[in-house]
Amino acid sequence: MKITKDMIVGEVLDIDTGAAKFFFEIGMHCLGCPASRGETIEQACSVHGADVDALLEKLNAFFANK
Repeated sequence: MKITKDMIVGEVLDIDTGAAKFFFEIGMHCLGCPASRGETIEQACSVHGADVDALLEKLNAFFANK
């Protein structure tokens, strides 16, 4: 499975809640909030001033090992 910037944060977390740690690292601590779960990964990175490519690299490495 490949994670892309257009994927919804909630969808990624529904696949594996272990991915939450990578969102926590960018300062996204409100993962239980319906609004945050409905954002795309790109939107979440924009709001939190994070590098979307760096986050995608981490997420895809995480899911590659599943």
